[in-house]
Amino acid sequence: MVGRHSRTRIFSSPAGIAATAAVGVALAVGGTVGAVQLTSGSGQSGQAALDLTPTTPASLAPSSPTASPSASASASPSATASPSASRSAQAASRGKARTAAPKPRPTAKKTTTAAKVLESGSCGASFYSDGQLTANGESFNPNELTAAHKTLPFNTRVRVTNPSSGKSVVVRINDRGPFIDGRCLDLSRAAFATIASTDVGALTVRYEVLG
Repeated sequence: MVGRHSRTRIFSSPAGIAATAAVGVALAVGGTVGAVQLTSGSGQSGQAALDLTPTTPASLAPSSPTASPSASASASPSATASPSASRSAQAASRGKARTAAPKPRPTAKKTTTAAKVLESGSCGASFYSDGQLTANGESFNPNELTAAHKTLPFNTRVRVTNPSSGKSVVVRINDRGPFIDGRCLDLSRAAFATIASTDVGALTVRYEVLG
């Protein structure tokens, strides 16, 4: 165990006092705490006594370093990069390869086969509109495109044309007649009105028996 001892030095000059103070500061930094006692000697004017008594080194608890105000200064906010524009689904689809629109296919035109003409000629035609039974047993309808002929089979189709106007109509044979000389067809009122005025009553027509 180290015993305590004291050493007393007396400095009489100001330079000595300053040197003694410097030694005390150095000892404090190095971990030794000294007691500096400046006393004035009895009867000695201007003299100072320095009492250096070594003491047990004080335990220096490590102090948590405190950040200096300059260090604790908050850093300036860094500029954040602007978010990159994301392409929408519609914009992304524009980058895809475009396929050519299918060309419309031409639709096949329906070709109607021209009816075969079995017989043709010219004769007088008239019309009738009285309601009665036809020769094939149908109820006569003056609004249908029908006609009467003396010998053609029932349901035969005949194209009747007015030579003066070029108008024509296709009728179906469902009756017998007319029984007047010079006339071969007796048309329904609707069929006659298609090619001529009913005020005429009768006219010469061109007929074509269709197969």
